[in-house]
Amino acid sequence: MSLAPYASRATQSRGRRHATTDSPTRSEFQRDRDRIIHSTAFRRLQHKTQVFLHHEGQHFRTRLTHTLEVSQIARSIARALRLDEDLAEAVALAHDLGHTPFGHAGERVLAELMAPYGGFDHNLQALRVVTLLENRYAEHDGLNLSWETLEGMLKHNGPFDGDMAALADIPDGPALEPQTYASLEAQVAAIADDIAYDAHDIDDALRAGLLTPSDLRAVPLVGPIAEEVVGRWPDIEPGRQAHEIQRRLITRMIEDAIRASDQRIAALAPQSADAVRGAGQGFIAFSSPLAADEARLKAFLFERVYRHDSVMAPVRASQDVVAALFKRYMQAGDMPGRWGAAFAAASGAGPKARIVADFIAGMTDPYALAEYSRLFDASPLLG
Repeated sequence: MSLAPYASRATQSRGRRHATTDSPTRSEFQRDRDRIIHSTAFRRLQHKTQVFLHHEGQHFRTRLTHTLEVSQIARSIARALRLDEDLAEAVALAHDLGHTPFGHAGERVLAELMAPYGGFDHNLQALRVVTLLENRYAEHDGLNLSWETLEGMLKHNGPFDGDMAALADIPDGPALEPQTYASLEAQVAAIADDIAYDAHDIDDALRAGLLTPSDLRAVPLVGPIAEEVVGRWPDIEPGRQAHEIQRRLITRMIEDAIRASDQRIAALAPQSADAVRGAGQGFIAFSSPLAADEARLKAFLFERVYRHDSVMAPVRASQDVVAALFKRYMQAGDMPGRWGAAFAAASGAGPKARIVADFIAGMTDPYALAEYSRLFDASPLLG
């Protein structure tokens, strides 16, 4: 398949911070994808919460399975729009590397505790992971990803609207043109994330018993799908109904995003990836009717799933764990290995707090609980 004029091209990449030799078998974006998959931070996603806290033996999504699902959806959309699938996949695979243990609950706590020290944002943390904190290579810190992948990680949700000073600690952060839009491939990764969240959180909620297919019948977007599935297969087991609803919802959202995005691209007719960046608006989006329905679906999920007592009770306990760890490390610096040494060598509360935040953000759920037990001789009850 030939790439569209507005697609990113690996042969025209703006390069890497550290020079490398060319690969005879892989493009620059394929190399990025492979470096991300082989990173320690990527493996840790297996034991980080998505929505439901991870418990062995349950088949709910983790941050890793969510990431893999996002990458598959991103490739599908990128292929249909004649974009570079490998760049879309690389951004999708990396987009959650900065997430804390215990999902958004952990991020909220770190953001609050880090407010006096420059704040905390999972997108910026992902950039810290791939440029500073991964330390596997002999010649440099970080994964040495291409400019395009780093840009996509920073701006897949749109131009960076945070404190520009927060980019100062990230190598080449200001050079990522934070106030422009990202490539279409990065924008595709963002909408793939939305599709995965909506469809898979419904699936997990159905499997957890928080929702039934009947509960969905009056909900925008998913309601007609639930009616269709239950009407056609009223007597099959609930797990099969849940899967039929999920896969049909994914298909409907993907097809709408492709149609609507293709129309926007045709109307604005960018002739290069840089023209996309300079257009002053995003290209990849749902149609207006589906976008309105999707917003109402998200509101339904927030009320009925994300704020459900069975979800919120362990969330509150996990927030207490993260807060206790942060305060203890700031007081005593008793982190293992290089983290404790870096904390001792740092001068000032701000740099010390950033080391603590980096350490906690990299934890898996089980490791955070183990550290809590080590430090406080107690085991928090997460449900």
